[in-house]
Amino acid sequence: MPPPADIVKVAIEWPGAFPKLMEIDQKKPLSAIIKEVCEGWSLGNPENFALQIADATNFYITEKNRNDIKNGSILRLTTSPYQTAVQLHERIQSSSMDAKLEALKDLANASRDITFAQEFINLDGISLLTQMVESGTERYQKLQKIMKPCFGDLLSFTLTAFVELMDHGIVSWDTFSVAFIKKIASYVNKSAMDTAVLQRSLAILESMVLNSQDLYHKVAQEITIGQLIPHLQGTDQDIQTYTIAVINALFLKAPEEKRQEMAHILAQKQLRSIILTNVIRSPIAINDEMAHQLYVLQVLTFNLLEDRMMTKMDPQDQAQRDIIFELRRIAFDVESEPNNSGSIEKRKSMYTRDYKKLGFINHVNPAVDFTQIPPGMLALDNMLYFARHHQDAYIRIVLENSSREDKHECPFGRSSIELTKMLCEILKVGELPSENCHDFHPMFFTHDRSFEEFFCICIQLLNKTWKEMRATSEDFNKVMQVVREQIMRALTLKPNSLDQFKSRLQNLSYTEILKIRQSERMNQEDFQSRPILELREKIQPEIMELIKQQRLNRLCEGTCFRKISSRRRQDKFWYCRLSPNHKVLHYGDLEESPQGEVPHDSLQDKLPVADIKAVITGKDCPHMKEKGALKQNKEVLELAFSVLYESDEYLNFIAPDKHEYCVWTDGLNALLGKEMNSEYTKSDMDTLLSMEMKLRLLDLENIQIPEAPPPIPKEPSNYDFVYDCN
Repeated sequence: MPPPADIVKVAIEWPGAFPKLMEIDQKKPLSAIIKEVCEGWSLGNPENFALQIADATNFYITEKNRNDIKNGSILRLTTSPYQTAVQLHERIQSSSMDAKLEALKDLANASRDITFAQEFINLDGISLLTQMVESGTERYQKLQKIMKPCFGDLLSFTLTAFVELMDHGIVSWDTFSVAFIKKIASYVNKSAMDTAVLQRSLAILESMVLNSQDLYHKVAQEITIGQLIPHLQGTDQDIQTYTIAVINALFLKAPEEKRQEMAHILAQKQLRSIILTNVIRSPIAINDEMAHQLYVLQVLTFNLLEDRMMTKMDPQDQAQRDIIFELRRIAFDVESEPNNSGSIEKRKSMYTRDYKKLGFINHVNPAVDFTQIPPGMLALDNMLYFARHHQDAYIRIVLENSSREDKHECPFGRSSIELTKMLCEILKVGELPSENCHDFHPMFFTHDRSFEEFFCICIQLLNKTWKEMRATSEDFNKVMQVVREQIMRALTLKPNSLDQFKSRLQNLSYTEILKIRQSERMNQEDFQSRPILELREKIQPEIMELIKQQRLNRLCEGTCFRKISSRRRQDKFWYCRLSPNHKVLHYGDLEESPQGEVPHDSLQDKLPVADIKAVITGKDCPHMKEKGALKQNKEVLELAFSVLYESDEYLNFIAPDKHEYCVWTDGLNALLGKEMNSEYTKSDMDTLLSMEMKLRLLDLENIQIPEAPPPIPKEPSNYDFVYDCN
């Protein structure tokens, strides 16, 4: 007979004594269990003791997390969080440097536990650490030079403890003094600084900037881009990652009017070139965190284009009109005509003719074409850049098209406007960076004007594809669709340079795109004749049941979900799975992402499926409403879902990716008897249905299937030919 669910068998250690095997009743108060353990070892004052998980984390057992105790766990009897906090608070103020160093090391380890952190913070421990940083570090550094090297660790452990304590989100970042910020900034600004100290200092500055607009201004006064650049030129990827993270934070929190100024400084300091040389082309492989920070920098850089993208052209602004005149001058090699050269009507006629050749929609006043947002003035900027920096290609495209028949010309002006809009959509200009994305493109770090160069390559591709398709003006949207597909397929290959991107596009000609489409069409061929459609309808319920079973089986296998925390680098995980009988959801917290199967008894919490009332997705989820910052993050919103049960109780999820999101929402809807309508269900249905149809029609290959069933023949005149077996 299995033991009761509330009884957990554990071993408990106490220094200097043999471990005890014990059965813990989870219904009993934790204080009663600790008292019982203390009595077993004849220890008085049980209120001064607590239980810890005896592993690398050393987390305290509390009423909140006691359900995490599993059968076979090893626990440790130790001093209570309050007593430990009091002792460490005293020890870190010791006059002995060795004792202080040991105390700070212990504090750095203990601060990872939120129970201890709360007690230490209640003793005003954060203020004590900041005072030590503000006033005591010079003395430690002098001692480091003249005495033992271990004194250099004092500052490292102090800052580590501070970072761990702040990471729990108990104390507001707004409470810190300018003196503390100056001191942390000074460690970053020094050329020779201990690696651990530098790493912690950069992490603190990043958190300050991201968590407080007021602190952003203070940090921005103390740190310059020029002081951060040298840290990117080393070989330590962690330091490089933290450095780019600080630059991203400063970029993200900067007021809009200062972002362009900051971008100008980054260009002056050759940040792009330094990152390309020392990070992207480094022999050290780029890890996920670095890839994320490079992606964020890429997004923030492209977002600088948003202002021009959303700015309409003023048809009355002479400076803006002069840009259009410049495009005309470069294309047709004409100088500004003197005022007396011909009548006004003649000049207007000449301008109209040239603007038509340039491919503008409005031949009389092309400025009107740029009043559409997006892409607004950004399209005109791109056209001028192309005309000036790739003059030969620009002139060739314009003259080539102006010599064609009207219906076959590729309108340069209209194409440039639509292409700029498309590129902004592809690169998601104006959207905030995603929390989990690592999708940076190395080629955008190879040129200071990467977006403009990207446009120049793509506008030439568009003209080439237009010719290959022998398109007319009616085919404009079809050409744009093909060009989009060519660009997306080339970007998927992650080219390392713009030249490599260009060569990939050369291989993706219109003919090649047709072959790819044909191949894909053959793989998911859709027959439209009536008998085939009837067969599809007959098979569809079977396929839907198959998909439903697959979804439920995946829920039974379970998924590891990530908890969103204020700092990405310290992810916390929890696991959820459906019981084999499909009646209960089992879930519980994990210390790290699982490598294999998660034991069933490690998931202590349960939710009966019968208690589930509804599945909520997206911005309607309570955890999306609570976290204001996440509401702006489109990707996290698309991965969020919640299970409503009992009286307004929720179990909140953020799926690791779109596939898991679809699997879980489908599976939960199936359990509730609702329709599965995710993107992946539609995709799976199409794929499986197509395969099943092809298998069933295999024997009918090369046989024409009639639209209508064959006619039923007339009845015979007699049935004498029937053989009666009886």
